[in-house]
Amino acid sequence: MGGDSNGSSAPCEPSFVKMMPSIKFTKLFINGEFVDAISGKTFETIDPRTGEVITRVAGGDQEDVDVAVKAARAAFDHGPWPRMPGAVRERKDYVEVCRLDTIDAGKLFGFGKAVDIPQVAHMLRYYAGAADKIHGEVLKMSRELQGYTLLEPIGIVGHIIPWNFPSSLLFAKVAPTLAAGCTMVVKPAEQTPLSALYYAHLAKLAGVPDGVLNVITGFGKTAGAAVTHHMDIDKVSFTGSTEVGREVMQAAAKSNLKAVSLELGGKSPLLIFDDADVDKAADLALLGILYSKGEICVASSRVFVQEGIYDELVKKLQVKAKEWTVGDPFDPKVCQGPQVTQAKIPR
Repeated sequence: MGGDSNGSSAPCEPSFVKMMPSIKFTKLFINGEFVDAISGKTFETIDPRTGEVITRVAGGDQEDVDVAVKAARAAFDHGPWPRMPGAVRERKDYVEVCRLDTIDAGKLFGFGKAVDIPQVAHMLRYYAGAADKIHGEVLKMSRELQGYTLLEPIGIVGHIIPWNFPSSLLFAKVAPTLAAGCTMVVKPAEQTPLSALYYAHLAKLAGVPDGVLNVITGFGKTAGAAVTHHMDIDKVSFTGSTEVGREVMQAAAKSNLKAVSLELGGKSPLLIFDDADVDKAADLALLGILYSKGEICVASSRVFVQEGIYDELVKKLQVKAKEWTVGDPFDPKVCQGPQVTQAKIPR
């Protein structure tokens, strides 16, 4: 009997080969609509598994950011979102998004289904629950005066998202911004723009008013710089390298002194002492550097081992490293997919 359902004598393809997503959204998302970049420019987004072009995505720059900011400003100043009671904002293809992050970022499909996307859903629910719990305080005054604090939406927020966790870090920024009643312009990493555009589509379906969430795909030196320098953006949130973080702070200071939130890279040492369980320590050391392909700011890229167990630990690490499978991130047997771009391999 043949192995494949159609009776062909050709060998069956592994089931994970058939999991490629259809690419539906490649344009900028501004004021509730997908639109071309004003310049007409596009850029390639690459499948890190093969090095082949997945599709071309609109290349936004200063002019597009201006249009998006105007939409966000109109939505903030005159739209319903900032004025809705928190309880109303609270209400407001899981597999498909996992597939997009797998082909665009090389992330493990199974891990995305089990961890990343459920975490995203949890984060969204958490901040939805926080939307009607944003309170000020009534202050006890030393004189016969009434004093209180009031927490209000800051205005337009510019979010710059990194490529290593394109879904998780997008929602870590977008979800609290929505809960607070702000509007925003989101600039995803040029390496991984596809899931952000898909989320914009889902936001539209969920009833988020036009202009509240705008997504500008493009490069850091053009679209990203336009966000950080923009005079009508009230706050910018950036996750990425320390070097670029400095540039973001400088741009904020030189423009309108906008508020800045930074989450920057670092080097995280792992210390292992003689009394450690060597087998467990080896597992943690390997996972510490190879988790998410090592593309994470808290990767334990330095390991300090006490002399008494050094040689034993090295031997165990060698054995475990040889068992670590690198391959197609759709394959459930694979431990690690490709680095997001060729440029990241030497790092």
